[in-house]
Amino acid sequence: MPVPIPRQRAIPAVESGQAQAESRCDGPAEQSGTDTSAAPRTPGPAGNITDKVENNTAHTNLTLLLIEDDPAGSPIVPDMLDQAGKPIRVRTARNLTEAGRLLTDDVHCILLDLALPAPGRSDTDDELAVLKHVLELAPRHAVLALTASGDAERGAEAVRVGAQDYLFRDELDGRLLSRAIRYAVERKRSESAERRLAEGRLRAQENRRLERGLLPTPLLDGSPLRFAARYRPGRSRALLGGDFYDVVRTPDGTVHAMIGDVCGHGPDEAALGVELRIAWRALTLAGLCGDQLLGTLQQVLEHERADDEIFATLCTVDIAPDGRRAGLCLAGHPSPLLARPGKPARLLPYDNNGPALGLLPGARWPRMQVELGAEWSLMLYTDGLIEGHVGEGRERLGQDGMTEMVRRQIAEGLRGEELLRAAVNEVRALNGGELTDDVAVLLLDRVP
Repeated sequence: MPVPIPRQRAIPAVESGQAQAESRCDGPAEQSGTDTSAAPRTPGPAGNITDKVENNTAHTNLTLLLIEDDPAGSPIVPDMLDQAGKPIRVRTARNLTEAGRLLTDDVHCILLDLALPAPGRSDTDDELAVLKHVLELAPRHAVLALTASGDAERGAEAVRVGAQDYLFRDELDGRLLSRAIRYAVERKRSESAERRLAEGRLRAQENRRLERGLLPTPLLDGSPLRFAARYRPGRSRALLGGDFYDVVRTPDGTVHAMIGDVCGHGPDEAALGVELRIAWRALTLAGLCGDQLLGTLQQVLEHERADDEIFATLCTVDIAPDGRRAGLCLAGHPSPLLARPGKPARLLPYDNNGPALGLLPGARWPRMQVELGAEWSLMLYTDGLIEGHVGEGRERLGQDGMTEMVRRQIAEGLRGEELLRAAVNEVRALNGGELTDDVAVLLLDRVP
């Protein structure tokens, strides 16, 4: 929508480059020259055009800045009305220095004489140099190029360079110029909107590429375990939230898996989650595990967080090279779900669950030994999967509800990516729509 124009003072003669025009109570002040409007005009001193000062300037919708250096010649800009029938206010500048002073935010359109010399250039230089200078001076304003009659080629070139339209000097009349101004203003608005839209799309594409690059690529070369993951950020139109996960295989054949959750789900939490994930991978590949690894991660969190209230939950699993047992450490995080053939899926023990990272200085995180068996599926997840509502009430799915859901889906024959997709989709359906929290789920399968 058009931006309301604030009440303006009349531009003094010293500013507009004109002698002070005589004014009347019933109309705008005009200068002498050929009268191309139907309304009577009051002669003024010699000059191209004076500012048109209306009795009620607060209601003027459009303002035109005319840049023209021939005060005694044509064209004479006629009286003009906008689409609502209100007078279009006109300011006149005789050079680009003066134009820069008069080019305020309430100017909607510039009418530029292409014959005007550009600063510091001779006549043999680029014939559109003055236009290019104005486009640099006023990148957000609509520009109409004014050229000699019949010089359509130069006018078309002006449009190609950046003007919204061109007009011939000796063919101006109030109706034509008013329509051209409205067209130029709307075209400039459309071009600006399209440019902002294109820039927004480009930024969104760059952000998506960046966020995809921040998601982990599992390092499982040489491992018989199968890996699947599902990630849904809680932020609208985002690809990365405060949840994070990773899986790596160390040279001794041990597979290490991790999933965590930074409190909150905004961009700062997402950045902190990425830092913790990268730190976990580096520390794991360096040989740390269990309490020593989590203690070092807590130091990273304490140094990188923006607020002392920020904490992160974490679950780490290190699976032995034979795949039959694992070590489990929990830092305030929900316990993984273990499913084996012929047995109902169940949660791993979480009696020795330590505190979340960042809550207690000097905390300890015991490592529990877990028997997995010969064939199994191990699902690690964040609390976004279990905190969604069930129906319209206040009841939440919880760990028990999630366990029953996964048991049923496994009994239906779902495995790997299909299982995770079905689990997340059902949780969303039970919630009645999108989940407000981030959701991350990863699945490791061992099939002999």
